[in-house]
Amino acid sequence: MGKLFVIKIGGNVIDNDAALQSFLDDFATIPGKKILVHGGGKIATSIGKQLGIEPDYINGRRITDAATIDLVTMVYGGLLNKKIVAALQALGCHAIGLTGADANIIPANKRPVKETDFGFVGDIRNEEVGKNTIELFLTNQLVPVVAPLTHDGKGQLLNTNADTIASSLAVALSASYDVRLIYCFEKKGVLENVEDDSSVINLIDQEKYKQLLAGQKLADGILPKIDNAFAAIGNGVNEVLIGDAKDLVQNTTETVKGTLFRE
Repeated sequence: MGKLFVIKIGGNVIDNDAALQSFLDDFATIPGKKILVHGGGKIATSIGKQLGIEPDYINGRRITDAATIDLVTMVYGGLLNKKIVAALQALGCHAIGLTGADANIIPANKRPVKETDFGFVGDIRNEEVGKNTIELFLTNQLVPVVAPLTHDGKGQLLNTNADTIASSLAVALSASYDVRLIYCFEKKGVLENVEDDSSVINLIDQEKYKQLLAGQKLADGILPKIDNAFAAIGNGVNEVLIGDAKDLVQNTTETVKGTLFRE
């Protein structure tokens, strides 16, 4: 079973041109099969404000109304996706930019309204992720670069969390590949002490996770990433790593600098 890296980039790296270029320089050097999933919420917010579209959040989640789905389609699927693809082509990395609608790779359902109407937000239909199509790209030496947009199969694009897209792709492809899912952000990994950047926890299993939760040692912002990590591992992904975008190359080897999750 061949190795596959599913790598998600977002946060402060995406909206800093120098940091993004440095990350893409590293990404382009990683040998073998790889997929890049990107976010871009801060840039969408900034461009939205220029267009008179004010962001609306509930518990840190963006409400995606009709104006906002148009905005994020332009920013995620257009501006950011194509800038990244063009930068990778310049580095000799043969990238292809995709949304979930392209080749039907990520079908989703519009999130049902419960306490909150999130608008045009998609919950992925995991069993329908187009792994065979993605494998066609990979076996033809193409590098998929996936924007955080899905679709409902009836012509409607949907906004979907990039961490979740990365996890869903990793799970779908784990039947064919030995997958390592890597979440890159601006910290060195999961920290034992949020005030101390050197307190990286190198390995977390279920037992360690329970201890950390019981001790209330984890920052709220990292919990969704950890939940995604364990969801992926529980569904066939071999390894998940959370680490600094600057350590990407090292984190594709066996001697990692970030936090590795294993069953």
